[in-house]
Amino acid sequence: MTSETDNKANPVLRAQELMRAELPKRFYKLASVEPREGGRAVLLDGRPVKTPGRNVLLLPTDSAASLVRDEWEQQKEVIDPARMPITRLANTVIDGVTLNHEAVFEEIIAYSGNDMLFYRAESPRELVDRQHEKWDPILDWAGEELGARFVLVEGIVHAGQPEESILAIRREMGQHRDLFALGSLHVITTVTGSALLALALVRGRIDLDEAWQLANLEEDWTIEHWGRDEEADKRRAKHYEDLKAAHDLAKAVQE
Repeated sequence: MTSETDNKANPVLRAQELMRAELPKRFYKLASVEPREGGRAVLLDGRPVKTPGRNVLLLPTDSAASLVRDEWEQQKEVIDPARMPITRLANTVIDGVTLNHEAVFEEIIAYSGNDMLFYRAESPRELVDRQHEKWDPILDWAGEELGARFVLVEGIVHAGQPEESILAIRREMGQHRDLFALGSLHVITTVTGSALLALALVRGRIDLDEAWQLANLEEDWTIEHWGRDEEADKRRAKHYEDLKAAHDLAKAVQE
């Protein structure tokens, strides 16, 4: 067991202690959900939660609001935002996506024209074959279901994509203009590096674990051959948490 003296001598442990000490204490007894004009509000002892931008934390469905309520209810002695990924995403949607709706939409479209799945390794053969085996079915699905067919390239040199394929993705994205659906899609796209994986996930073509595996195919291959890195593992854990939160919220706003 680490002693208090050891903690003071170790700057990392001391910093972690100070961070925990600065977190606000839990001040409420009950987190709940209540219908309000414009959606469902999350309440703490009957008072609505506010976002960092001082907006009321309103969710569009009972399921979505319940996800946020559960995060508040799971806080113990202190309120730790790091352990509330869905609440953080909801805050971002309300305070950010609301004001930048078109910019967020267009950024996802931009990803679709430069999608990770288009760029293939030149070697080694094992990685090349794995990319074709795992990624090609998503491209086939995009062609068959969305009418979007894309050009593949070896290496990292940019390749222009057919305009009709980008228009097909734009049409599909038009079905996800709800603020929370769009905000969730944006997170999934940026975490995976692929608008196609994001759409395949929210459309139910793949599940969360498959989306994660496909997004990390190259990194996983590197780990298999060169071993793990502690800092990289921490980043991966954070990215997975963000991906799961976005996926859960995207599903909940559809219910």
